[in-house]
Amino acid sequence: MSKLLFWPTKYYFYPIGNTSAISLTGDLPLEEPANLLLLGCGDPRNVLYTIFTEPSNPSRVLDFTCVDFDPAVIARNILLFTMIVDDQPFDTIWNSFFHFRLDKSSRSALLAQCNKLLDLSDALLSWSASVYAPYIRFCTAYTLSEVRRHWKLYIDMPELPESRLKAINATFTATANDNKGRSSVAVRSVGPALVESASILDQGFQNYWKTGTTFSDHRSISGATEINPTFVYSLGGEGGSFHYGSDPMAPFHLAPVFGNTTKREGVSMSEVVKAAKDQFSGWCSSYRASTLSTNPPIVRLFVGDANAVCHALRSFHTTDTLTLGLPVAQWKTHLIRLDPAQYSAPSSLTGAPSLFNVIHTSNLEDHIGLLNIIISTTPLLSPAPSSVLYSESLLRLGRDATKEFKEHLKADITAIGLLIGLVPCDYLCGFSSFSNTHEVLRYRSAEKRAKGSATQFHQVTAWKWTVSGDVNTAQFPGSILKPTFDPRQLGTLLYDIYDNIFGQETSANFWEANKKNIDTAFRASNLAHYNRESFILFLKLVRNQLDPSQEVWNMVMDRFNSLQLAAWDIMSMDTLHYQDVCGQFFRHGVYKMPFFGMRTSRIGPFASWDTIPELVRIVLVIPRHELSVLQSCKPEDIGTPPLHCDIFGQQCHNCFTAVHVAFGRAVTTGPKGREQVVFEEDIAGWKGTSPLVASFVAPSWLLVDKEPYQNINIGFCVRNTPAACLRLISKLGMTLRIFSAKLTDKNHVYVLPEYPLPSRYSGTSPQSTATFSRSPKMLSQLGTVDGTAVSLDEQCELVESLTGHISLTDEASIRLFSSEGSKLTPQIKQLSPCVIRVGLEDKAQDLAYPFPVQVTNHRLRLARKSRYIEVIVLPSRSFLPDGLKLNPYPVVESNGAITPWSIHRVNLSILPSLDPKSRTISKWVNPHISSMLSDRERANRKKNKHDALMFVKDTIHAVMTQAAGVDRGPTPKRLFCLRDKESNNSDTVFFIDQIRFDLASHTLVADGFVLPLSVPLLQRLSKPFGKLVHEGQMLHIPVFEGEMQSWKQLLPVLVERCRTSWAHGPNCEYKSAGIIPLTETMEADPLCSCGRGKDNEAMHKVALWKPFAPYVTRFALSPLFAVSYLENVGRSPQARKCSACRKKGNPSLKECGGCKKVRYCSSECQKKDWKAHKPKCKS
Repeated sequence: MSKLLFWPTKYYFYPIGNTSAISLTGDLPLEEPANLLLLGCGDPRNVLYTIFTEPSNPSRVLDFTCVDFDPAVIARNILLFTMIVDDQPFDTIWNSFFHFRLDKSSRSALLAQCNKLLDLSDALLSWSASVYAPYIRFCTAYTLSEVRRHWKLYIDMPELPESRLKAINATFTATANDNKGRSSVAVRSVGPALVESASILDQGFQNYWKTGTTFSDHRSISGATEINPTFVYSLGGEGGSFHYGSDPMAPFHLAPVFGNTTKREGVSMSEVVKAAKDQFSGWCSSYRASTLSTNPPIVRLFVGDANAVCHALRSFHTTDTLTLGLPVAQWKTHLIRLDPAQYSAPSSLTGAPSLFNVIHTSNLEDHIGLLNIIISTTPLLSPAPSSVLYSESLLRLGRDATKEFKEHLKADITAIGLLIGLVPCDYLCGFSSFSNTHEVLRYRSAEKRAKGSATQFHQVTAWKWTVSGDVNTAQFPGSILKPTFDPRQLGTLLYDIYDNIFGQETSANFWEANKKNIDTAFRASNLAHYNRESFILFLKLVRNQLDPSQEVWNMVMDRFNSLQLAAWDIMSMDTLHYQDVCGQFFRHGVYKMPFFGMRTSRIGPFASWDTIPELVRIVLVIPRHELSVLQSCKPEDIGTPPLHCDIFGQQCHNCFTAVHVAFGRAVTTGPKGREQVVFEEDIAGWKGTSPLVASFVAPSWLLVDKEPYQNINIGFCVRNTPAACLRLISKLGMTLRIFSAKLTDKNHVYVLPEYPLPSRYSGTSPQSTATFSRSPKMLSQLGTVDGTAVSLDEQCELVESLTGHISLTDEASIRLFSSEGSKLTPQIKQLSPCVIRVGLEDKAQDLAYPFPVQVTNHRLRLARKSRYIEVIVLPSRSFLPDGLKLNPYPVVESNGAITPWSIHRVNLSILPSLDPKSRTISKWVNPHISSMLSDRERANRKKNKHDALMFVKDTIHAVMTQAAGVDRGPTPKRLFCLRDKESNNSDTVFFIDQIRFDLASHTLVADGFVLPLSVPLLQRLSKPFGKLVHEGQMLHIPVFEGEMQSWKQLLPVLVERCRTSWAHGPNCEYKSAGIIPLTETMEADPLCSCGRGKDNEAMHKVALWKPFAPYVTRFALSPLFAVSYLENVGRSPQARKCSACRKKGNPSLKECGGCKKVRYCSSECQKKDWKAHKPKCKS
């Protein structure tokens, strides 16, 4: 297993999601079929909301593969889906899914549904004949059997002995009592409209845990007396594993409830519940309607560990293998076997997908680590430009949660992007259309209250292929130059990543690295995610993506190995893991150490073996009573310490961290010398009596050739983290060993042959899957091109430059360039973020780099005799020249359809409107929209520095605040004209119909129409336009140098992101011109005509607007937020200053009651400042 094994002191069951629902198709073109992989899927909120947000005329196929390692989650989800399809009463569905205490009617309906599903699901074949099979499918027979087991448990629970029922009830009562005073996580679901929400949601949370329901009336509460069995059973067994922080309001979007309230007394909890139920009702109706369509969405269910499932799907995709030999999860022995009926062939049109254009990983990053997510999912991501991987985290581990994301990668983001082909989208463009500024402010506030020990910060990251934002390379990945590294530099970089992952296993390194953060680091020391196999799989991914020759790769690994050995000293823990590394190198075909060619002695356990492989699997049977030392400890006392196995003797000690365990019996079968071990799992698990069986892979020679095999022992230990040492040395001794047995102990130790896995799989990045092909727009007139040479800095940490190489083969170009005395210098021009054109007089060659680059300050290496040209450029990213700064808002083509790349799509018709009469609007709308500016941008604005993105943000702020009615008076302004300050010319008019809540993105969006002005159009509409200018209350917004060009780039994105009711036709100007936008110049239209005059009913509601309805195009304008892990976002409350005395850091600064814009530390300061402030105050 490529994740550390942990001692599971306490299991928590998450039947209800703890973050609000999102749409998973927001980055896909409207027409592109969606194959979606949900890892750690949890409840089905994201599936339901995604279907809800799809346009009403569904033409795309949605195919969800939902993976969770807890079968109880899958069992509940199927119950919900089928109850919706069966059109059961809404209150019954709501109660059955969200209440842990049920009335008798709801419980009867739930159990009846379980009985119905059991009758339909004797086997996969019988389920495939059921009414639900067209849209609900099982990926494995194991999934079906585990789900059926849970349905049976639910049915049988009412018949349990009274003592067991009382014990179950007592666990829920105890959790409710422990929750007194605890806050609700649902406040996160309010997004930017946080004002006055916390106390109300805390009240609802307390009521939920007190009553087990969302009811507020005594009669309904008193009728809910039965424990809901779907909350009782999980991987934690029978009883109270239901997580104490669960809140049924968390999955919903609560911003409109609090942001639109007009009541002076504020929002009541019953209103919050009603809003949540209304949303859920809409989701259910949409799902039921979709199952009746000709293309119903398919939901495939898969019980298994996320890493294991990904490896099984990858193996199937590349080799058609249905059974890889991987257990479904830790603590289980059943092997993953894909259902042949669905996974008949990877190219099957009707079969289940094994490549996905959307992969969502929930907050698995907190549980298995970001690198493990990347390792597992990258090979499954489709090479299409629109494909996206979403990673998500909630837990804070370091000193500053807002900056932790980069630390989780263990290397520079640009370097990682070149190694694996993926990069965070916002890292390249420098902004995000998703808001987390409310999260930043909540985190900082919690940090202050908790004195630096806030534990949560919600971070969502969208990963895309590094070249996918370039319109030239997106469709022609075969033209991209593959990155090639200097072997020594690459080996050094990879070793540094290894050291960043494992270096703090050595105590001296841990204390030195965390001396300023020791409390948090100490608490987090048991939360390590990676074992040596994790890193070897990372190397395998890198090798597959870079595809170096065997000779070059051996040089890389030689460098890595030499650095690893050179770093050893007597205190280094890495010495104990060296054989684990070597064994995993060989097992995964990454590298073969020279000593792996040595012959293992045929003695001891190998005396009767015909052939002794380089690797063996060691099985250790740990008697149940040996675990009592840990089982007897309170979970809060020991936490969840990591576990490993070791091989030790009198002269050697080696640790192995890729360990798999399960409860049961190991039974030997077969003739002597060819024995096999059959494992009989004890399904009672922790509540059974069987021993724990652990297995791991090790080099065979370690058992017999290091020292006499009679001295060798096999152990099962707790890893010596700082937290584990403090808590467990007194119980387990200095070695922290739970149990050990002699190698010769045939009752407890078994040795089996282990054979290497496939050494390579094909890569899935655009450049690794493509055959060489060039865009018709890309020139190849000078010669041939080789890969991009990547140079690192002297520390081998940062990417210093990228070098593109052209070998001249065109005779005319050779004569011009290489003739004696020639001083002809190539002309260099950047065409797009990744593409540079090299020109020699009338001929040119285009170089497509594997990462966005800067042409500014490029260098040339000209070899006239050797006839080659090299162009040396710097990588680009946010805040650096060129790259995506040329156009931060690309619209790319994907599978014949176009889609925005850096801004998500929205379905405006389903988004609720902001009420301009809301009582709280002045408290949160302006601060929220203003929060899109970073501290850097605020400073640049004060210094009048040129920044096109900052200018665009200022204009967005002006439009949205005035359209919302929070600026220039309470009456919203709806008509805006962008006026270029330099030329005093206007060529763009915005008609804003209304401001809406972009629920899933925790922000606002202006629903409006854009009218690009041209001279012919103005001549045609001169009279109505003159009337519009004089009577329409048009606001002229100045735009500054370079900003109008940005708006020309941005407008196609704003239009495309909300397109739902029309399609680009065969005569689309984008297609004929081959460029988006069509122009970036003034008085010219950047948009195609396909959407003109469409979906414009709102234009007919205003008499002055109506004449322009045929000429406008609908668009969706929203804030572009700074990226919190790249720069500081949202002014900290401690940085605020009193408007009178200018002192800062006072936590009790009070807002002016009139304008809500300035703050004072005392009434004396407010009185002192009133004379100056009064003319500006909008009381």
